Amino acid sequence: MPKTAANPKRQKGTSRKAGGVELQRPSGEPRRAPALSRQEAETNDMQGNRLLDEILTAGNLNTAYKRVKENRGSHGVDGMGVDALLPYLKIHGVDIRQSLLEGTYRPQPVRRVEIPKPDGGIRFLGIPTVVDRMIQQAISQVLTPIFEQIFSHHSYGFRPKRSAHDAVRQAQQYISEGYRTVVDMDLEKFFDRVNHDKLMSLLARRISDKRVLKLIRSYLESGVMSEGLVSATDEGTPQGGPLSPLLSNVMLDELDKELERRGHRFCRYADDCNIYVKSKRAGDRVMHSVTEFIGRRLKLRINREKSAVDSPMRRKFLGFSFYWKNGEIHLRVHPKPIKRLKEKVRGITSRSRSMSMEERIRRLNNVVRGWVNYFRLADMLSQCRTLDEWTRRRLRMCYWKQWKRITTKHDNLVLLGLSDSVAWQYANTRKSYWHTAHSPILTCTLTNDYFHRLGLTSFSGAYRSAS
Repeated sequence: MPKTAANPKRQKGTSRKAGGVELQRPSGEPRRAPALSRQEAETNDMQGNRLLDEILTAGNLNTAYKRVKENRGSHGVDGMGVDALLPYLKIHGVDIRQSLLEGTYRPQPVRRVEIPKPDGGIRFLGIPTVVDRMIQQAISQVLTPIFEQIFSHHSYGFRPKRSAHDAVRQAQQYISEGYRTVVDMDLEKFFDRVNHDKLMSLLARRISDKRVLKLIRSYLESGVMSEGLVSATDEGTPQGGPLSPLLSNVMLDELDKELERRGHRFCRYADDCNIYVKSKRAGDRVMHSVTEFIGRRLKLRINREKSAVDSPMRRKFLGFSFYWKNGEIHLRVHPKPIKRLKEKVRGITSRSRSMSMEERIRRLNNVVRGWVNYFRLADMLSQCRTLDEWTRRRLRMCYWKQWKRITTKHDNLVLLGLSDSVAWQYANTRKSYWHTAHSPILTCTLTNDYFHRLGLTSFSGAYRSAS
């Protein structure tokens, strides 16, 4: 990235290699962005308005480019994929940077994508263009350390060195300490209903560079394209962009501070907040007062259907639930994530879906490893064994369906070790695919060891390795 008067020294570790995002003329000659005047620079120094210059340094933009490239993701409204980003920046990058400095850059609308929710309804994602994703990533990288200084210890979502596991462990500790009632609060369509004016006022408390504030506002108001039509956005911060998680935490930090002021034990992960109290009466009181605070101060609403005051043993927090065992609180997987997992496995192992067994197993392994890695905190060895049996049965059903003809079934059963007469007997069965998959016809031929040799990762094996 070219030097500027605001950043006269190239940051350590940056380079002008083709693999970076150094902006050049089409001829290959590096091009400098116009420097700020002395008066402008002195004014910015007095006001602390150097944030945009820091965002647009070569090192920060190179890091942002690499993150966008690593994350891949879908294209935006312009149809440009991640692989086309670097060639585009080599030609247009300097002009983009200059327009950012001058405050004339206008983000393109986000592309709306509808994602079905597991428990019904639709979640809207807004996919920015890859250029806007890189700029948002660059902004986020500089702003995150600034806001991390003030964020609550009880906030766990989308933050460095924090995870859903940390939030679940903290909730487990609260329950162990005697806080046996949870105020489970879910914000209704949070990302779609963030008040722009309120959010910008919160950002302005820590950001003095008005150019950065103007740029963030332009992203909030960039609009949404759906089915070829662009609609304006006067509220919300669309999920899908690198900046959205940080903005959501900025917005909800005021809720965190209020709960801390009241002395509550709570865990918040994005718009999912659990407050732990000692009685149902206290929980009802907290639910009422916090709901009123969220509506009055944050201009947001609580989802009444998903929120409740109840025992944590009956509620779901980030996919986990709790139970008593030998006088201690333990973790288990809530039934809803198990149901969603089975839907994924059914999709991969559908007998009507044409796919090689190698591809099925590859996809299954990805699902198994990801699911077990997330839920490894829970006590679920017996559940994993049940899932293994069910998954292998579905694979056996796929084999039986693929073999189709009686002669093909016979030949494959012989190859798997059955005698000719028994193979003919089994091949002529009139039982259903699902019934046959659980009968000796296949359990004695397509054995557990057979699937292990094919490379199938078992839930129980992955769980033992992760625990």
